[in-house]
Amino acid sequence: MTFTISDAAYGTDTPAAKQAMYADLRSQLQGLLAGESDFIANTANFSSLVFNTMPGLNWAGFYFLKGEELVLGPFQGKPACIRIKKGRGVCGTTVVEGKSIVVQDVHAFPGHIACDVNSRSELVVPVFAHGEIIGVFDLDSPLTGRFDDVDAQGVESQVRVLETTIVAE
Repeated sequence: MTFTISDAAYGTDTPAAKQAMYADLRSQLQGLLAGESDFIANTANFSSLVFNTMPGLNWAGFYFLKGEELVLGPFQGKPACIRIKKGRGVCGTTVVEGKSIVVQDVHAFPGHIACDVNSRSELVVPVFAHGEIIGVFDLDSPLTGRFDDVDAQGVESQVRVLETTIVAE
């Protein structure tokens, strides 16, 4: 299977181009995850597809909730912080608030955790299973202002596709 993205999505940051990119990404993701229920395999492929498709990223990956902290899961990018306490940093705050957070400038976010000093902006989306938050999908960029509400909606849509593959254990 070959994964490509429309050229229009790379050349511009217009909302229409981003929406086209996310539509392409969703289609690719649905094909990639079809018929597979292994959570680790799906989150690993999800991270890779997003990291290699979306321009301007330096990290894309998962943290999973274990008690009162998030623990690193499958990701693409440089080595990352392994554990993040609930309520701390952008990822921990996303778990507490239960909604996506877009950070235009990570240095302006109180309590930001700098796993990679090159990161300048961040988008974190909660991951749900059976109505409960089980973790977050985290995107980092070396570009200030890389993410906006269109990105949040687009990535949320991708995460919802992933959530349909989660089976009760």
